[in-house]
Amino acid sequence: MVNWQKLQNGSDIRGVALEGIEGEEVNLTPEVVKTLGKAFTQWLQQKTEKKLNQLVISIGRDSRLSGEVLAQAVTLGITSLGAKVLNFDLCSTPAMFMSCITEGFNCDGAIMLTASHLPFNRNGLKFFTPDGGLEKQNIADILAIAEKNVFSETNEEGKVENHDFISVYSNLFVEKIRSHVNHHQHFEQPLKGLKIIVDAGNGAGGFYAEKVLKPLGADITGSQFLEPDGNFSNHIPNPENKEAMASIAQAVIDNQADFGIIFDTDVDRSAAVDSQGKELNRNRLIALISSIILKEHPRSTIVTDSITSDGLTKFIEDLGGKHHRFKRGYKNVINESLRLNKVGEESWVAIETSGHAALKENYFLDDGAYLVTKLLIELAKLRLKGQNLTDLISNLIEPIESEEFRLKINVEDFQNYGNNVIDKLGFYVENQADWEIVTPNYEGIRVSCSSPEEQGWFLLRLSLHDPVIPLNIETNVQGGVNKIASRLTVFFQEFSHLDLSVFDSNGFKGSEC
Repeated sequence: MVNWQKLQNGSDIRGVALEGIEGEEVNLTPEVVKTLGKAFTQWLQQKTEKKLNQLVISIGRDSRLSGEVLAQAVTLGITSLGAKVLNFDLCSTPAMFMSCITEGFNCDGAIMLTASHLPFNRNGLKFFTPDGGLEKQNIADILAIAEKNVFSETNEEGKVENHDFISVYSNLFVEKIRSHVNHHQHFEQPLKGLKIIVDAGNGAGGFYAEKVLKPLGADITGSQFLEPDGNFSNHIPNPENKEAMASIAQAVIDNQADFGIIFDTDVDRSAAVDSQGKELNRNRLIALISSIILKEHPRSTIVTDSITSDGLTKFIEDLGGKHHRFKRGYKNVINESLRLNKVGEESWVAIETSGHAALKENYFLDDGAYLVTKLLIELAKLRLKGQNLTDLISNLIEPIESEEFRLKINVEDFQNYGNNVIDKLGFYVENQADWEIVTPNYEGIRVSCSSPEEQGWFLLRLSLHDPVIPLNIETNVQGGVNKIASRLTVFFQEFSHLDLSVFDSNGFKGSEC
């Protein structure tokens, strides 16, 4: 029996596709994926009101070991109902959406097989239509169709065509960079003289070096882990991973490069490194794209997730923009930006500290390659003026200390338990003279800490999917994180189902306020 609902992961489907990790039973088998292909096709037929044999659905995958087999399985499911499949083989998640709106393809739907940065044994499915990525309710509906497993199969199977769509997608960036830099000496190669290193982490992002940067004249010597390898044997392809960021930073330094780019597995997230090997991620990445967007669209609202810093807020406001913190989750920030635009508040970017960035000018698609393309255009234009990209964020005030602690909840009904912890923290904070609850706040509880020994803030929230309460602390004084965390351990000790070992390992024993 398949637990179909367990496969839902927000607006995606994810599961265990391969054996190899103890305690993780395979639940995303080829047969399950074949059924999901049928379910999406039937759901799409109902949405478009087209006949099944009129539907065109594109299929792509990242470099995961299970990708090829599962791509074949989902293709069998789709074609068994008579729909046509365009097979793109190795591709990126954003490219799959673009196949729905690119002239000559105009697919009715698209499926990307990926599990982002999760371990080698996982995989999943992301779905698109010309309207964008699917929402949670759409995924629930597709899973309900799969569970019923009632389909009208045809004697005439749909056709399968192979296409090199990643080259079509890459050329969009090539042309964009050429036209926007508009180099007066070498229009065709506006990145000539720049050494730019790409780290694809053996995911699907290697195309950006060969198909985008190279035709534009960039020197890509030193680029690493461009070859697809589902073992991810060099480092996790994840811009949030410290080892991954250290790897690209060192590559930039070793090769004396001007810029470094790193993608996650399916290229919907990215980060960068400057010529000194300094990471341009999280608050710095948000500040960079905010600076560019606010030059193009003054007074725009910048929507971010909840854990961005106070220094970023000041930076955005000093540029004339508005900083709107919202909930974690790339779909949450995107949908909030869409909502603001709908009610008349202009918002041109929605971005998470994780590296998910969606721009209004690009269909609000979270596309890591599009984000770095915007940065490269600005890098090339500033270079013509003798300036550096990082000059744009020279006024960004960054915290002296920043830390995230992930407290595990050891109880089955973790959501109610976690929300109870957060609610009680609100009452606790009200009794602390130098702590104040920050409003408005859309996720968990954010607290400003004003004492001279702390000078910072913390945010306690419930994880979107896991039995974990993440605690983020930032402070503008040395030792401030220790001070705030120590005070919080006093509060947390009354909750017996919280695992506080993360504090012990950091030396926070708790102290009275």
